[in-house]
Amino acid sequence: MKKVVVVGAGPAGLFAAHQLSGDFDVTVVEQTEFVGGSGLRSDGKFNFHPRVGGDLLEFLSEGEAWTVVGMVENVFRELGVEEPKFDGVRLSELEAKAMKVGMKFIAIRQSHVGSDVLPQIMERFKRRLEASGVKFVFGKKVEDLEASGGKIRYAVADGERIECDYVVLAPGRSGSEWLRKVAEKFRLKLKFNPIDIGVRVEVRNEVMDEIIKGYGCWDPKFHIRTPSYDDFVRTFCVCPAGFVVRESYGDSLFGVNGHSLKNSQSENTNFALLVRISLTKPLENTTDYGRRIAQLANTLGGGKPIIQRLGDLKKFRRSTWDRLRRSYVEPTLKDVTPGDIAMAYPNRILKDLVEGLEMLDKVAPGINSESTLLYAPEIKFYAMRFVTDRRLRTAIPNLFVAGDGAGVSRGIVGAASTGIIAAMGIREAEGLPPLRV
Repeated sequence: MKKVVVVGAGPAGLFAAHQLSGDFDVTVVEQTEFVGGSGLRSDGKFNFHPRVGGDLLEFLSEGEAWTVVGMVENVFRELGVEEPKFDGVRLSELEAKAMKVGMKFIAIRQSHVGSDVLPQIMERFKRRLEASGVKFVFGKKVEDLEASGGKIRYAVADGERIECDYVVLAPGRSGSEWLRKVAEKFRLKLKFNPIDIGVRVEVRNEVMDEIIKGYGCWDPKFHIRTPSYDDFVRTFCVCPAGFVVRESYGDSLFGVNGHSLKNSQSENTNFALLVRISLTKPLENTTDYGRRIAQLANTLGGGKPIIQRLGDLKKFRRSTWDRLRRSYVEPTLKDVTPGDIAMAYPNRILKDLVEGLEMLDKVAPGINSESTLLYAPEIKFYAMRFVTDRRLRTAIPNLFVAGDGAGVSRGIVGAASTGIIAAMGIREAEGLPPLRV
């Protein structure tokens, strides 16, 4: 059988391996000791829609896109993920409520696993793949690819050369800088998507209960156009009764994220509020831009995330532990530095965030409170994007990319779907049916 090396054991890499197993000799190389990638370190939200978490219609027809999303859903359900929730009547009411105040609400079929349960789900997936012949190599980083005759012949992991006929690069967001170096080495064309830069917002559960419990929407997606700059702002990764956590961006950079657990709950709900930033010449590299902001925020925080009350941000002053103790929202992430996010973020982004919170307050009163907590940085590094064909094949005919790090997805279901698309390209190259059902 032809040999395929998959770099990264996140959702993209695992679903690529799943589609290729049985017909190919598949080896998944993962630098950590576990499967799941960044998705594993989230709270396991599954948004089953081809235009959420990326746009699959760039690569597939609408019918194909829904088929692929359905395949992802079926695999996760077989692994123990709950049936997606979708109350169309109630969600249409929320859609109308948002529309009346100038926002757009996106109704999506959603499932939630929980950060404490998701590792079990992914371990089941690993065992299932191993049973189908997939080999895993943990604790080794692919530092190089070797080519000859216009194709990749070896993946080099900690000095070990692994022979391959095809390669799928799916290292996740933390691998975006490594992917850039791969592109430079092989002179592969890149383009830069907009980048999402924002904060992790934390409020009391009571503020979000009407939307989450009343409308039955675990992870509400609101899209906003800000009054001052007409910039696009969105909510992302809502974590009811959740916890704010630290997240690595790779190369010693870090930010924040959110978790919700099945078996442990807090008094707070957190969510990301993100501003979409596009750049043009001379600085088109939105990834570099985001990393510089993260670096500045990390420095100002003294190696810890910055936390600030919304009231302090609006009054142009830094937060202190004394001011934080006066708030009715107690932070769930304690290893933080009270500070002033305005020292790290451009004024335009801050203006967008404040206006976004003011508009959200119209559908969830209490969000725009002085006590609302803001954590920074929260940056989504999927801005760098490889130029590929519709099967995610690069200019090197046996080299494919998938997932958030390659800039072709955002989130678990989107990443998993792009892994399937890359596998479709490899299967077609070998004269096999594109989808293994």
